[in-house]
Amino acid sequence: MLKNKILYVFVACSFILVLGACNASKQDTNTINQEEPKTDVNGKNPDQEENIDEAEQELALPTVSLQKGDKGEDVLKLQKALHQLGYPITESSQYDRKTVWAITDIQIQTDVSAITGIYDEETMHILEKAFTKERSITPEEGLPLQDDKKIEDDTVTIANPYEILALVNKQNALPQDYEPIDLVTPNVRFPFVEDLPKKKMRKIAADALEKMFAAADLEGLDLFAQSGYRSYERQVSLFAVYVTKYGEKEANNFSARPGESEHQSGLTMDVTSPHVNYDLVIEFGETEEGKWLQEHAAEYGFIIRYPKGKEEITQYQYEPWHLRYVGIKAAKEIMDRGITLEEYLEEILPE
Repeated sequence: MLKNKILYVFVACSFILVLGACNASKQDTNTINQEEPKTDVNGKNPDQEENIDEAEQELALPTVSLQKGDKGEDVLKLQKALHQLGYPITESSQYDRKTVWAITDIQIQTDVSAITGIYDEETMHILEKAFTKERSITPEEGLPLQDDKKIEDDTVTIANPYEILALVNKQNALPQDYEPIDLVTPNVRFPFVEDLPKKKMRKIAADALEKMFAAADLEGLDLFAQSGYRSYERQVSLFAVYVTKYGEKEANNFSARPGESEHQSGLTMDVTSPHVNYDLVIEFGETEEGKWLQEHAAEYGFIIRYPKGKEEITQYQYEPWHLRYVGIKAAKEIMDRGITLEEYLEEILPE
């Protein structure tokens, strides 16, 4: 009897041990299944691949040039990328003033060939390097984010004087201490030999001027550059002379108050020809050179800044000699439609 009881206990214990081992084996199997990643027939984890694709899509940069006023999916891609770099901009799908500021800031601190506020191929490569940590970009290191500063009832000092679509007029002045950091002397003809500051332009405008003059040469025209960059201090002196001679109201019809002159931007060049004795006069518009500029300047990114019939908008007299660089895209639309820079900017960004 005792032997039977012992045998019974031995069998029961053995069964319990076997059952426990089976449960432990199932738990180990479940643990392994939870820890091992899912793989497809190629040994890849589909979930991981999906996450990578989403990240790549989120960081995708536009491959087309973009500038102030542009809208759409490409602008949104750019804004998402800028936001990830720490720029406090709104992902609005519109290339607005803050987007212009962010691109300008990046261009200033990374020594690009042209500071424009326009997103181009060179800027795209810089952003690519920023995301792979090959290049460091710190928001506001090149150009602080700030609003235009009110200096009079109807006039502000613009916060971003570097963008090539910056509006400079009697309501929008350049900072008193602004001097472009990329001034160069274009290789074109001048009616004087002295090495004066007024020979200079910002590099992107100077390069375009050289191309335009070369094209005019092929047409047998005699274009001469007369006056480019002009500092704030120089404008103070020049405007004071005109005020003394003509009075302030009259002087302000053809000369800008300090800070309100496009010449300080470095994006302007007054041009002339021997047919008007190298003077800056309205008659220049009737010369072969003046007519050619009216028709072809936009092909090189220039506009006749103060066109005939638009004096009420520009608040300056007609100046067929005054060329302003705005880039080819904007220049063609402005010149083809016969509008002013003021009208163009109001249309593309009416804020």
